[in-house]
Amino acid sequence: MTRAADLGFAGEPAVHGDRTALISPDGSALTYRELDRRVSTVADRLGPVRRLVLLAAANDVDSLVAYLAALRGGHPVLLVPRGQAGTLTESYDPDVVIDGGLTERRPGTAHELHPELALLLSTSGSTGSPKLVRLSAENLRANAASIAEYLDIRADDRAVASLPLSYCYGLSVVNSNLLRGACLLLTERSVLDPAFWTLVKERRATSLHGVPHTFALLDRVGFDRLDLPDLRYVTQAGGRLDPAKVTEYAGLGRRRGWRFFVMYGQTEATARMAYLPPELADAHPAAIGVPVPGGGFGLADDGELIYRGPNVMLGYAHTTADLALGRTVHELPTGDLARRNPAGLYEVTGRKSRFVKPFGLRIDLDRVERVLAEAGIEAVCAGDGDRVVIAVHRSAERAATLVRSRFGLPPSSVTVRRMREFPLLPNGKPDYPAISAAGGPADAEPGSVRQVFAAVFPSRRDIPGDATFVGLGGDSLSYVRMSIALERVLGRLPDDWPTTPVSELERLRTTPSRWATLETNVLLRALAIVLIVSTHMELCTVHGGAHLLLIVAGWNFARFVLPGPAARIARATLPIAVPAIAWLGYRLAVTDDVSWTNVLLINNFTLTGAYGYWFVEVLVHAFLALSLVFAIPAVRRAEREHGFATALVALGAGLLLRMSLGEAPSFPELHWTTLGTAWFFALGWLAHKARTGTQRVVVLAAGFLLIPGMVGDPLWEAVVLGGLVLVLLQIRVPVPRAAVGVLGLIASASLYIYLTHWTVFPALLPHLPAPIVLALSVAAGTAVWWTVQHTARRLCLTP
Repeated sequence: MTRAADLGFAGEPAVHGDRTALISPDGSALTYRELDRRVSTVADRLGPVRRLVLLAAANDVDSLVAYLAALRGGHPVLLVPRGQAGTLTESYDPDVVIDGGLTERRPGTAHELHPELALLLSTSGSTGSPKLVRLSAENLRANAASIAEYLDIRADDRAVASLPLSYCYGLSVVNSNLLRGACLLLTERSVLDPAFWTLVKERRATSLHGVPHTFALLDRVGFDRLDLPDLRYVTQAGGRLDPAKVTEYAGLGRRRGWRFFVMYGQTEATARMAYLPPELADAHPAAIGVPVPGGGFGLADDGELIYRGPNVMLGYAHTTADLALGRTVHELPTGDLARRNPAGLYEVTGRKSRFVKPFGLRIDLDRVERVLAEAGIEAVCAGDGDRVVIAVHRSAERAATLVRSRFGLPPSSVTVRRMREFPLLPNGKPDYPAISAAGGPADAEPGSVRQVFAAVFPSRRDIPGDATFVGLGGDSLSYVRMSIALERVLGRLPDDWPTTPVSELERLRTTPSRWATLETNVLLRALAIVLIVSTHMELCTVHGGAHLLLIVAGWNFARFVLPGPAARIARATLPIAVPAIAWLGYRLAVTDDVSWTNVLLINNFTLTGAYGYWFVEVLVHAFLALSLVFAIPAVRRAEREHGFATALVALGAGLLLRMSLGEAPSFPELHWTTLGTAWFFALGWLAHKARTGTQRVVVLAAGFLLIPGMVGDPLWEAVVLGGLVLVLLQIRVPVPRAAVGVLGLIASASLYIYLTHWTVFPALLPHLPAPIVLALSVAAGTAVWWTVQHTARRLCLTP
């Protein structure tokens, strides 16, 4: 039997001498020798008689010292989050309570404590239930040694200890690093807090640890752009991470020189039971991996995953009488259904307890979540008796309809609730009981950033503080409206506002001046569509507006659409293709100026219909083709790892398409078709991916080599080249604030103006002055756009 005092991380910290053991949230450091003295002082105060110690812990030095002191003295520790000692104090009547200060409730103990009992943890991360996991000192030692081995923890490591100490995952970070004499950077700050990254950089952190929710937040803070040269590895546990995200972070780690470990565990096994070796993440991103050193897996007849190892708990405690029990569990049925794949790696396929049976139908709630995720709906599903309760951020009606139809459930068995934020337990996992019981959405403050977001995403009436424009599914069509509205509320917007959380944007509110700065792509979209209509009316002869819009479209594709899954690229086609097909179908029915090839959006290849709608076809064809290309996982990985190079390949492919047309094709083939102009779209994509000075020079060189002489019209070339420079450098143009709304409306409605102007100006031009006809053509397209948007919002068709 291993005594608590024999634990390497609790028994003799002084063996690591003057190495730094802890850096506290206030920045002060503690060596292992100093830590040993403080632990000894608290251990002496707890006394030689074993007592039940309830420790309400925070991520601070005092909590960690108290935890180690109790283990050193052989006192079983009931570990809960700071401020949540009440329920378990009543249920387990501890002899000592440490909650900010140390309170001795009696000099001895009121309990019979088994000699092997060292630690008591909640099974769910919530202290509301009296059911606890009983862990021995040997459990803690064995798992800490196992984790330290496969992570290769070193004495010179500095681990960020940001996960709650009362959570088995957070505790395992502490135990395994202290075992190897490494340094812990204690903090309770969120990764959304700039001070968190100041700590990471200044203290040269070598490891980061997070649950799935953490990685969603890392995406929002632009983790892939952070310079962290000291980082050696990143770990993830606490729930299933989407396989695509596993692949993404594994690739990011390879590029940046750190390793990404996906881990699997349960409190009942102290912390970790399996890990996925980083080199296997690309090939098997859905796997939990192999057993930790010293452990092993088996599969029951029904597919349940069984774990065996020295870290398996002694058993459960339901009352104080159970504290006297020895080992009642020798292997751990995990409750997860799993399989062993041909590569010898284990994959979890479902959860035995995550089923409900409404009307006798066995519904796998994890499967419900996956089905919704495949449809682009982020959701958390809970069971409530004979109902499926679904929490979503948006698309509530669509989620309900999809689940009812896919699983054959009646409406009464499916409840969908919009939530500003999904409730989480202290360990970062979904709080399913809270999801079942939660109320409706919160309202946004009038005139606030949240109200702007709610207006742009009307089916998402509840906007959480960590939501971002990109994270909510924003695209180039909603971008203009959002940027204009936000600037009215905030004044000047930061360049990275699309990926900045709502809570941070709310802090930027200022008093707007009479002048505003309009983002380049918004201004260019407005000016380009006006140039297009003016040229078609022969009010002026400034060509190149449509080709400039293709560059802007490529830039927006790389910014808003490409970061999402391949299915998102295909979905991005719909806001372009649907109104175009509807409008052209209407024109076909009432006039003879378009053909079926226009309606089917294939005239770029047949050249048998009207040429005027070629621009829309180029966009649709580009999006559809790219959705197929990026459905290939290898292409997706290549783009994530080599974004600029991938865009450069796309530009090369576009130029090859143009060359395929031959030496001297007709003007429509060369300049008004998909094959002839797709490379403009790729050039805009490349401009967005240019992050360094050298890359921007490459883009400019490509533009100045390819565009001059293309059509023999210097003004056309100047429009396109000038627009490319503005897009590339993202220069913000000052305009009178009174003009912002008008320019924003025109930019937002540019597609509809493009579609409808061919109908408006020929009817009006014989009767009215050309400038008035221009204004009416733009106004008509804007009115059609507004009507469609308003109707879609009323019918809940917008995201």
